[in-house]
Amino acid sequence: MRWISIGTIAAVTAAGMVAGLAAPNRTPHLADHLDDSKTVDVELILAVDVSYSMDMDELAVQREGYAQALRSGEFLKTLKTGPTGRIAVTYFEWAAAGDQKVILPWQVIDGPESADAVATEIMNAPLRRASRTSISGAINFAVPLFDQNPYHGLRRVIDISGDGPNNNGEPVTLARDAAVEKGVVINGLPIMVKEPSYSTMDIENLDYYYEDCVIGGPGSFVVTIKSRDKFKEAIHTKLVMEVAGLRPPELVVPVAENDRSPRVSCLVGEKIWQDRWGR
Repeated sequence: MRWISIGTIAAVTAAGMVAGLAAPNRTPHLADHLDDSKTVDVELILAVDVSYSMDMDELAVQREGYAQALRSGEFLKTLKTGPTGRIAVTYFEWAAAGDQKVILPWQVIDGPESADAVATEIMNAPLRRASRTSISGAINFAVPLFDQNPYHGLRRVIDISGDGPNNNGEPVTLARDAAVEKGVVINGLPIMVKEPSYSTMDIENLDYYYEDCVIGGPGSFVVTIKSRDKFKEAIHTKLVMEVAGLRPPELVVPVAENDRSPRVSCLVGEKIWQDRWGR
């Protein structure tokens, strides 16, 4: 599991999209026995936080970021570096453990027209906000979606964005580990554009929380957003990396830290909620 900052984006992309392809987390030969028309390079789930801690401006910029990324020349160029040159994508919004809403049903992107159609559908959906933050609920909702679509990806990826820790539903690590066990990769987009506030149950070091408690699977990574003007750039970078199957640059981690405990408690959100509301 790795973390990447916006400052390293140019270095990552300049290294070459094809040369940097990560090993697929699904065995390629399995696709040989499937309908070629249904085979895609990646089945990608975009899981987007719409809890009340996200203000309306953040929600709008987040939507715009995904739409612009899908229409970008770099994304479309990257799309064609894969074995099939197409991906399957779905987009849903989440809040509490039982609150998930699919905005974009599974669709294939194989070029500018289909990318534009997907971006338009995402942008046309009305914005909404809801209570609580259940990252585990989002993961548990996402995993069955892979088996409910007709496509067969060489990789299966869940892209989770959010601005706070899990405070509802089962512990996030249980959901993460169950997903990874099924061959799913989870990447994270922690949003840290506001000062942590007790009223919105934010935490410091949300990037550490995402890295240690949320993401998982081969080549999983975190792209952190720490300023509003980097919002769209971060979403673009993350989407391009996921489609290309890129791994972030390897970090040098001392041997003694390889098995370290999480730097942030993976139950910090539940504790804050308990301390504040007593339930």
